Amino acid sequence: MAEYYDPKTYPTEWNYLQSGTIVDQYIIERELAHGGFSSVYLARQLADQILVAIKEFLPRKQAHRTWNNVVVANSEEDRILFNRGRALFFEEAKVLSQLKHHNIVEVINFFQANSTVYMVMTYDYGVSLNKVITEGQLDIDEEFLVQVFTSLLNGIEIIHQKNMVHLDIKPGNILLRPDNDPLLLDFGAIQQNSQTGKVGSTLVLTNGFSPIEQYSAKAIGAWTDIYAVGATMRCCLDKQVPQPSPSRMKQDAQVSAAKTFKRKYPAYLLEAIDWAMELQPRKRPQTTAELISALNPNGIKA
Repeated sequence: MAEYYDPKTYPTEWNYLQSGTIVDQYIIERELAHGGFSSVYLARQLADQILVAIKEFLPRKQAHRTWNNVVVANSEEDRILFNRGRALFFEEAKVLSQLKHHNIVEVINFFQANSTVYMVMTYDYGVSLNKVITEGQLDIDEEFLVQVFTSLLNGIEIIHQKNMVHLDIKPGNILLRPDNDPLLLDFGAIQQNSQTGKVGSTLVLTNGFSPIEQYSAKAIGAWTDIYAVGATMRCCLDKQVPQPSPSRMKQDAQVSAAKTFKRKYPAYLLEAIDWAMELQPRKRPQTTAELISALNPNGIKA
């Protein structure tokens, strides 16, 4: 019978791969970010020193890292969950490696090591849209909004064409590269499109950006991501997170963008945002193409 240990007794530095650690054909530079299910590292390819981002599957409630970097489950019960999650992570990497678009992060490799799995992505320089909003680093005007979100929607369309939905579109998952060129990040919540309600039981929810159907895991589709895009645009205007959709269902206190910002932005843009943020899924744009057209009434598309 396997012997398990309490991960709380392990040194803090074991929570992440140390600088200089070699994993497969990459050398770790430093940790960039981590969440409940994974860590992301800046690394270099040993062959040519090109920078990449590596995402490691490490669900901290179910598993921990040992002194030699092997990831093991915390208990026998956790082992079953960990193995299932690891398999899903690997399948996710396979799917993402097929998604090729300038405005979505590219998966260039995936492999197994240290008893877990890794996803290798291109590394881009930029600043998150969330930071732009909270720190006021850029003037968010009509041109900015149309350019950024038209480009973003073109990338999201590629995801939808594969019968997938991102399910975690928000300012923190959008990187702005030079010339305000957006890159959609973090595909950890991606799911198959489902109009029947038969979707995964581990849906990610972000208050203010997740539409009402995402809370009940029903009728998930392109319109679900479209709400999140609309909420992200509205966040750009308000400089704060929109009212969460469950709260809006009880008492919608969110005044329309068309009314709130009519003196600052053109009507077509504000109406497009309000349309994308309709509470009822069927009242929203059903495809990214519809929202792109609403954002470009003169037919100009990024």
